[in-house]
This record gives sequence, C-alpha cells and structure tokens, in this order.
Amino acid sequence: MFESIIQTNNLLRNSEIGLVDVVAYFLKKIEENNDGLNAFLEVFSEEALEAAKSIQKKIDEGKAGKLAGAVIGLKDNIVYQNHKVTACSKMLEDFESLYSATVVERLLTEDAIIIGRLNCDEFAMGSANETSYFGRANNPYDVSRTPGGSSGGAAAAVAAGMCNAALGSDTGGSIRQPASFTGIVGVKPTYGRVSRYGLIAYASSFDQIGPLTVDVESSAAILSVIAGRDPMDSTSSSVEVERYEDWGTVIPSEVKIAYIEDIVTHDSISPEVRRGFEDLVRKLKDMGFVVEAVNFPYVDYLVPTYYVLTTAEASSNLARYDGVHFGYRSPEAYDMESVYVKSRSEGFGLEVKRRIMTGTFVLSAGYIDQYYGKGQKVRRLIADKTREIFSKYDFILTPTTPHVAFEHGSKGDDPIKMYLEDIYTVHANIAGIPAISLPLFKNANGLPFGMQLMANKFEEKKMFDLSRFLERELKKA
Repeated sequence: MFESIIQTNNLLRNSEIGLVDVVAYFLKKIEENNDGLNAFLEVFSEEALEAAKSIQKKIDEGKAGKLAGAVIGLKDNIVYQNHKVTACSKMLEDFESLYSATVVERLLTEDAIIIGRLNCDEFAMGSANETSYFGRANNPYDVSRTPGGSSGGAAAAVAAGMCNAALGSDTGGSIRQPASFTGIVGVKPTYGRVSRYGLIAYASSFDQIGPLTVDVESSAAILSVIAGRDPMDSTSSSVEVERYEDWGTVIPSEVKIAYIEDIVTHDSISPEVRRGFEDLVRKLKDMGFVVEAVNFPYVDYLVPTYYVLTTAEASSNLARYDGVHFGYRSPEAYDMESVYVKSRSEGFGLEVKRRIMTGTFVLSAGYIDQYYGKGQKVRRLIADKTREIFSKYDFILTPTTPHVAFEHGSKGDDPIKMYLEDIYTVHANIAGIPAISLPLFKNANGLPFGMQLMANKFEEKKMFDLSRFLERELKKA
C-alpha cells in the first residue's frame, strides 16, 4: 500500500493520508510478519510515531524534507546515536552507539523516519543471513529459504512491506544478492560515492552503503540524499552528485550493453536463470539496444581474489574486538592472554573466525606476497579489463545470482559453495563500480531472481535512467 517512497510522499503532500497512519501501517505489518521472518531485531515504535507527528507538521507547513514519509530500516551494522548496534554478533551484544552514521544524519535531515534495526550476517560476513547471533532471517516468498546475505533482514523487511526502504551494506553483493532473492531493487553505489563513516567495517576498500527498495525511483531518491563528499570519511569522493530524480530519456539505439559470455555459459548458473538472461537479451535487442557478448578472462579469479583481499582487511579491522579495547570480555578469563583468546573465541561466530584466520594467514610472513600481493595485482587486472569494456559499452549486464533463493542449511557444510554465491556480484566491488539488481523474473514456482546492470564509475545517473526504463517497459511485456 505505501511501499513506494515516491507514491507515499505524493499522497502525504496532497493530504490524502497522514504520516502517523503510514507509520502505524508499517508497525502493524511488522507485528503480523516479523515473528516468521526475523527481519527486525528491534523496532523503534514510539520514536517513529513521535517523529511522524513532528514531520506531519512540516508537511502541513510546506517545509518538509525530500524524504518526508520514507519509513526506513537500518541494517545492524550502521550506527544510530543512542541506539543499539551489534553487527549481529555476541561480540557487540548490547552495545549502544554514541553517534550516528553520516548516512543516518542525512536521512534524518531530509525527514526520513528510522523504524528499526535489521538482521544480517555477523559482521556482514555471509550469503544467507545464517551467521547472525540472533538467528536467521527468512525469505517472505518461502520461510524455509534464505532471503540472502548479508543484508537478508533488510531485504526481507522491504519485500514483506514492513518498511518502504532499508539501508544495507554491500562488500561483495550483500545488497544485490538479497534483492535478487526477495524480488526487490538493490543498489551498490560506486566506491566512495557514499560515506562509510558509521558503518562497522568488514573490508574497508570494498564496503559501500546502499538502498533496498521496491522500485528504482525510491532507490534513486535515497541515494540522492545519502551520496556525496563527507569530511569524516577520507575515501568519500568529491565528484559531484547528479540529480538522479531528473529522469533522462533512454533511446535504445544509442545504448550499448555488453554481457560476459563466460558468465552465461558458466557451470554455476542454473538453467532457469540462464533462460531468463537469454530471454532478457532477446527483448533488449528487440527494443533496439545494441547488446553484444564480450570476453572477460578473469571470471574464475573473481571469487578467489575477493576472498583473499577481504579476509585480509577483515583480519585487520576486527583486531580491535579483543575484550580489552572493544567488545565482549569473557568472564572465564584469568590473565592477559586468556582475555584475548577466550574473548575472541567466545565473542565471534564460526564464519567470522574462519575469515579472520584466513586473512591472518594471507598477511603472514612468507605468504603475504604469494597471496595478498598477488590478489592486489589481479584486482588491478580486473579493474583495467572492466575499464576497457566501458570504453566501448555503456553497461555490463549479468544475472545477479546463479539461481533462486536456496533452502536454509543447504550450503552450510561447505563454505566454498557459499562463497561461490557471490560469483556475479563481487566484480562490481573489486572494480569499485556501481551496480543494481532489478527484479525482472520469477521461476516456475514463483521465486524471484534479478538481473544486474553495472555502469562505469560515478555513472549512477545513467544506470538509474536505464533501470527505470527497463522496469517500466518490461512490466508492459
């Protein structure tokens, strides 16, 4: 009913509905659905209702911000002043933030309402939302299946209509893969487009915050607010943020789209996703787009490169959680060494410990050049080849995921199988380019899967224009 931010905003400004009623609607949806989905870890009910009353006055006076009426959930690794944030880990259980992330400050400045805290994989490490200390989140289409990870709670909440948007983080596909599995739009901006200040770090040269929404216009509206230079984050870019809401005209014959042939024929892709992708390519050609296959010789190096580099950064970033400087301290510790060993052993879950140990190994003496150094060289090769493709094409098109949402527990015994879930999404993070997952297809059982568009650095405007065009044209078909 109020799922689209743009539609809700228009209803409010035309006095067709009241903002308190909108918030009450979402709170009721949470009450009805969250027990089965475990998407929200905490709901800020009274606070959201009070904010609605205050913002309604601004709307009545014509002074409301751009996002007035947007009811947004936060992934549990984005800090919000005087609210808990745990990264879904025992290590940070009951931790309360002293400040707000830049993205949160910018949302609040434009009169968005933060409705609650959303489940995710522990420290954003996972592809199924099964590593959370607070239990798994479930897919609204089938609760026996994963909503994806690591932003699984965020995707489930939006897909189930419990809020009209969520902010997630994307290190290797953690926004786009859940978006694909739950049939919504997920956006990973260019690296540096959005400030990471206030995001609990996993891998600092890969992490980006982005929106999950029901439609492209809502994602564009949020990104236009949270994007831009931030003095609190030295990696944020000063490249001007375009007005995404000024929608451009798409002339298909003037748009060149590449697809990576090795991905379409890769062993990992399911027949239904391959058929969907091939069908999309045919439709695009019929519309007049130039769509051509290109060679990308590094497909099989994407996932290994990603995991070598991200685990190394995770090993460094998570060193602060030691029971002394930060985080859980074991009550069984009896001397300095046991404080470190027991606190980290008890405070972190299995997957986080696995990645910390892997990262420590690839950074260790005698192995750093063999693994981390080589990984950085391959990252450069991938980025250079991607740049070469964009010198001839406007976009790269791929499936978002190799298949539809899988059943919980079906990959838990084999971490390599789980890591290969990221085969189509890690490319954008390695190269630092923007990408969007569009909910264009469903399989025979009604389970959704998305297609991914990648654009050149800081070309989110072009990406949004084409995505909105496809969203509208393909719905007509």
